[in-house]
Amino acid sequence: MANAETSTQKGGKKTTRKKDVAYDEKAIQTLDALEHIRLRTGMYIGRLGNGSHPLDGIYVMMKEVVDNAVDEFIMGAGKRVEIKREGETVSVRDFGRGIPLGKLVDCVSQINTGGKYNDDVFQFSVGLNGVGTKAVNALSSDFEATSFRDGKFRRANFSRGKLQKDQKGKQADAPDGTEVRFTPDPEIFGTYQWNEEFIEHRLRYYGFLNRGISLVYNGSKFQSSRGLADLLDYEIGDDTPLYETIHCSSDRIEFAFTHTNSYGESYFAFVNGQYTNDGGTHQSAYREGLLKGINEFAKKSYAGEDIRDGMVGAVAIKLQDPVFESQTKNKLGSTDVRSWIVPAVRQEVVKWLHQHPQDAEQLLEKIKSNERIRKELSAIKKEARERAKKVAIRIPKLTDCKVHFSDAKGKRRDESTIFLAEGDSAAGVMVPCRDVQTQAIFSLKGKPLNCHGLKRDAIYKNEELYNIMRALGIEDGIEGLRYNRVVLATDADVDGMHIRNLLLTYFLRYFEELVVKGHLYVLQTPLFRVRNKKETRYCYSEKQRDTAIADIRGPEVTRFKGLGEISPKEFGQFIGEDIKLSPVAVKNLGEVGKVLEFIMGKNTPARRDFIVENLVTDVV
Repeated sequence: MANAETSTQKGGKKTTRKKDVAYDEKAIQTLDALEHIRLRTGMYIGRLGNGSHPLDGIYVMMKEVVDNAVDEFIMGAGKRVEIKREGETVSVRDFGRGIPLGKLVDCVSQINTGGKYNDDVFQFSVGLNGVGTKAVNALSSDFEATSFRDGKFRRANFSRGKLQKDQKGKQADAPDGTEVRFTPDPEIFGTYQWNEEFIEHRLRYYGFLNRGISLVYNGSKFQSSRGLADLLDYEIGDDTPLYETIHCSSDRIEFAFTHTNSYGESYFAFVNGQYTNDGGTHQSAYREGLLKGINEFAKKSYAGEDIRDGMVGAVAIKLQDPVFESQTKNKLGSTDVRSWIVPAVRQEVVKWLHQHPQDAEQLLEKIKSNERIRKELSAIKKEARERAKKVAIRIPKLTDCKVHFSDAKGKRRDESTIFLAEGDSAAGVMVPCRDVQTQAIFSLKGKPLNCHGLKRDAIYKNEELYNIMRALGIEDGIEGLRYNRVVLATDADVDGMHIRNLLLTYFLRYFEELVVKGHLYVLQTPLFRVRNKKETRYCYSEKQRDTAIADIRGPEVTRFKGLGEISPKEFGQFIGEDIKLSPVAVKNLGEVGKVLEFIMGKNTPARRDFIVENLVTDVV
């Protein structure tokens, strides 16, 4: 019986498990730390990816190394960091103190070894767990660390975490500091490609967060003199702020904010230079401080939503021993920060508004306008809710999952996904093969309303758009977002692309923070199936199709014009382990208006030329 096997069907896939496997001393395994990093990579760097998303593992590896260089600057040692990339290999050279030569090998290969446990040496560091550089070492096919101190150097070479070479010597002309060179291991990451735009964006932010530092990447320099004020100017771009950016800075906290004519609110929050994509306790305390400070100055009791609608803000704090919710540090969990952030923000806001009366007047005018619009919308919102109750108790066309982003904890929370499927046929294919724990399906009715240029009342008057908002839980802001990933699942034809553009317009127009925070994706499904009796290949482009036809003898070629043409059993793999998602991203907030005008505006000739040059092969 120990070798008997059973087979089950799940998500259209056949799974096999063994029964009565012996659970004894031989079943217990002990891995050394570096082996564990390679086996459970996601625990240390989050997603793997192939370089097509700014949060993919290769960028996390680069960040861990640059973080160490920036930490030297924070401690007053070295104002310049040089970053180079040649092919797949990245090198980072700082001009700080240099890792103590006798501990170089341990610091880059032994877990829980480093100077960041010593508060006198590193007061405000992100990498407090001693894992970052060690993870980079373990996940690199080639890794080299060199420390220069007092005219001497030590250089250690590793391959997949194993020491290959250890050199010592003198180099009198070499400035003190540390240089790390690494090549992400294709055994871990497969085929990957660095994206220059992602790298430059990250380095630009290092400059915003560390005034006075100079980061040079392949000849391009990134630095800032105004810190978070420069960050907001960059993010806002051509979207003119309504008043001068309010900018305040002290030893432990720096923040900035302004208003634009956009809907919703957007924040960029940081802890010790780490971008906390999902915010956390510091962002909540910052928002509370803004509310208290503005109301104290105005001697009013404005509602938080009236103060914050249209606001773009940034906050960065320095904190000893920060507590994050995961190794990737996307959300701060430290609860004691509220006690000092709220009063600090409140005090600085009141002082700034008194010192800048004209800007303060424009700020209050924006708040009054928000309050007036909210009251005008309240009747429309109430009517929409009453109408929805009459139609159905539950949200129409939503097949929900059990785990939600807004109330669950752990890894499954991050896996929570809603697919916005094009019609009942596509939804009918997806529902039987989905993961009922983490995957929800919302079936769209035809083509959504084009929101370009419309006011906010449009999403309450239009039943389809209102139900999407209710399904996602974002009627009162993205704090209530019920799914970590919102996936547009439309057909790969002209109508499907049109529907996709209409949905993009909806989210960018009214919920741009959802896009900026990286929650919106497009599902990539195969255009062709090429098969014979022995082999089946799914192809996502005509080039892949032609290659498959050449490789497979006597193939049958099927063109999938719609998701509904694929059987549930076959489709399960495309939303399961083999799911391919393309993130929807904008370079900065100022790009949103340009993108919407280009996609849905009146620039017909330019848009037509773009489609002919870039999309025609995808819709044949």
